[in-house]
Amino acid sequence: MFEFWRRRQRAKKREESFPPAYAEIVARNVPFVAKLSPEDRAELEWLVLVFLDEKAFEGCRGLEITDEIRVTIAAQACRLLLHREHDLYPELDVILVYPSAFRARTQRLIAGHAVLEEHSDRLGEAGRGVVVLSWADALAGARKPGDGKNVVLHEFAHQLDIEDGTMNGAPELDDGDRYASWARVLSAEYTDLVDRLHAGRSADIDAYGATNPQEFFAVITETFFEKSNVLKKRHPDLYDELARFYQQDPAD
Repeated sequence: MFEFWRRRQRAKKREESFPPAYAEIVARNVPFVAKLSPEDRAELEWLVLVFLDEKAFEGCRGLEITDEIRVTIAAQACRLLLHREHDLYPELDVILVYPSAFRARTQRLIAGHAVLEEHSDRLGEAGRGVVVLSWADALAGARKPGDGKNVVLHEFAHQLDIEDGTMNGAPELDDGDRYASWARVLSAEYTDLVDRLHAGRSADIDAYGATNPQEFFAVITETFFEKSNVLKKRHPDLYDELARFYQQDPAD
């Protein structure tokens, strides 16, 4: 019954006009949308309306959630869903938004049992049911397409990664045979990045991608959309894998 109701609500959103106030926010903050075809723009606007209807936003550290915050984040998050079969981030319930970078506690095992708490500054993080973002960095990433940095794309790539139950750098693919190709190409590129950094050589992909396979997937998602021409020219196999997954060709 719930699924039927949700499909019906989503269908109703297709009949709604995109509010002019939302369109002004997108024009001001999310310039990539202006380059979309009319069909893709209409699809993105529908996705934004559904996203805003289904996902909760909560402000942290005194931040008041506004339409500008909601629409700017939603438009970027929904970019990853264009052309794809999806259920609109089914594992996600809430987006927590801080005014700027925030302090986060992490825990890790030492000697297999002891737990050490560490504090670090974060621009964003993602887990099952939640995405946490710095609004200052979410806005900067939206307004500066092409710099290779977009915390919203990064954290929502993690949400795609976790949809199959595990955040491990291998999101759910539409064809079981795709996993072998995905593993071969991404493993080779990940190893190459790690080797380059250890040797002190430059790399096209941000060094944070060498942290682990799940961060590699999130970082290359940023690179795919933000520096697509570089990725396509210098890492064609990696570009092709991401183009097949996202069903988009941003370098075109």
